[in-house]
Amino acid sequence: MMRKIQTAVPMMVFFLAAASLLHSPAQAAVHHYDFVLKEKNFTRLCSTKSMLVVNESFPGPVIRVQKGDTVFINVHNQGDYGFTIHWHGVKQPRNSWSDGPEYVTQCPIQPGTNFTYEVIFSKEEGTLWWHAHSDWSRSSIHGAIVIYPVNGTNYPFPTPDDEQIFVLGSWYNINVNAVVDEDIVTGADTPRSISYVINGEPGDFSNCSKESTFRWVVDYGKTYMVRLVNAAMNAELYLAIAGHDVTVVGMDGNYVKPFVTGYIMISPGQTMDVLLTANQTLGHYYIVAHQYDTARPDVTDYDQTNASAILMYSGNYTVVDAPAYPSQLPGYEDLPAADVFLSSLRSLANEEHPIDVPMNITKRMYVTVSMNQILCPNASCEGINGNRLASSMNNISFNNPDIDILQAYYNNITGIYTPDFPDWPPAMFNFTEDDPPFNVTVPIQATKVMMLDYNEEVEITFQGTETLNASENHPMHVHGYSFYVIGSGVGDFDNETDPESYNLVDPVELTTVGVPKLGWVTIRFRASNPGVWLWHCHLDRHLSWGMDTVMIVKDGGTPETSLRSPPPGMPKCKVPYQNWLRSFDEDSDAEFARVFRQR
Repeated sequence: MMRKIQTAVPMMVFFLAAASLLHSPAQAAVHHYDFVLKEKNFTRLCSTKSMLVVNESFPGPVIRVQKGDTVFINVHNQGDYGFTIHWHGVKQPRNSWSDGPEYVTQCPIQPGTNFTYEVIFSKEEGTLWWHAHSDWSRSSIHGAIVIYPVNGTNYPFPTPDDEQIFVLGSWYNINVNAVVDEDIVTGADTPRSISYVINGEPGDFSNCSKESTFRWVVDYGKTYMVRLVNAAMNAELYLAIAGHDVTVVGMDGNYVKPFVTGYIMISPGQTMDVLLTANQTLGHYYIVAHQYDTARPDVTDYDQTNASAILMYSGNYTVVDAPAYPSQLPGYEDLPAADVFLSSLRSLANEEHPIDVPMNITKRMYVTVSMNQILCPNASCEGINGNRLASSMNNISFNNPDIDILQAYYNNITGIYTPDFPDWPPAMFNFTEDDPPFNVTVPIQATKVMMLDYNEEVEITFQGTETLNASENHPMHVHGYSFYVIGSGVGDFDNETDPESYNLVDPVELTTVGVPKLGWVTIRFRASNPGVWLWHCHLDRHLSWGMDTVMIVKDGGTPETSLRSPPPGMPKCKVPYQNWLRSFDEDSDAEFARVFRQR
């Protein structure tokens, strides 16, 4: 159940109301929502399964706010297992407590309990999203966030007539959490989706799906804001609309220089805003999305379904037997098409929407993102070479602790993590060559975190590798921050020549960026948001295998530049006794009281 009055009225009414406020005095608002999570049956692809969802909907409800608003979401767990929710792309100034990743900033919301998140919007504007951040629960627990311009300001383009949200997702015919849990234990590969979905529906090209295909009715001559969310679990996606070009105007809650394209490529975790003008012959047109795959050409067991929706013009006309198909949609393995699209992304970088690229770098990091293996006795596991599949950053495969890192950091609990995530790979070699040294295929399993001083100016180069002959794109996402993408390229990064090509004039500002297959990408940001923030690959199988780390940004010395105190009612951790025991001095009643006090 949601307590927002506007959710009971048509989306068009809310959109026009928001547009009419753009010239009103600025005033941040406070909103309240209730998210009730419980199991519900859904029938897709000729079979029925039960899933944990929010407010009985898949995808979940849309949160609509204006820039600078605050939202309190009371999350009620009426399911059978614990979970957390992350507000993807929302910076949450000084408020790691409500960021959501399991065992990083909180412990799970247990069945039969509730927790209220305080979601603080600041500079974001456009489309973001929310999703579960525990196990693979986000496959069914996710929804869009729409952030309208603050009162008294306008879009940096003519105000659209209306809007439409498309949430792209993955469909499984199994209990995905149970299967993934077993795969993690045995070391086997994780499951593939059996279909992609658009607003929860597979579409016309899948069995038993035509009657429920999502249909979008448009009026000739109108311009629409199309808000796209890639909520797919493990796939970058191409999307195109037959007969129509779109103009890309925003990404990850930031505006970009508008450019016209016949298709888009969107990575898991990314959001995108595009304008579509309904100016074609009255009729029906397919909207199609399918996987963009960058793994080895001989690996073909990925989900090759074409998810579809239908754009339908209003009015009186004769409908042909089948909607038009988007002939401009790139193929599954069309790398050049993705490169062309990504190379067009630039920030507005104007007076109304300035950029602030850090220029006095105080912290440089070179971070490899790799597939790995964890050795099993007598090749007794079910992954590659009889070992367990793993992944890493700088050859560190991240281990989640038994209590959340934020609690340990805030309360000075030792033994939970170590502050020594390396700035450089442990060994330097040709990262993109075939058959790298064996020792780099076996990672260290540890809970090592990055430590940054407040306001440090940071540059990170992420380097893709060919370990285990398993290179592919890695969409890297940071919580609590956005960053400027100042450069990318193929092969090993050259720290003498590659910086000459950096774009410091109008680099795109994102929260999720793809590290190219057998290539590198460089980003910059200023560490001005104190707290505990997760870095991870947004391919969930890689996150499950350890391609993540935590970034702790220290306080800045004043209350306004320091992490806030925890809110009441934080979910409790179910912690093995021995893990607590190692954190305390013997007979230390004062220490015990300090950790468990409510501040």
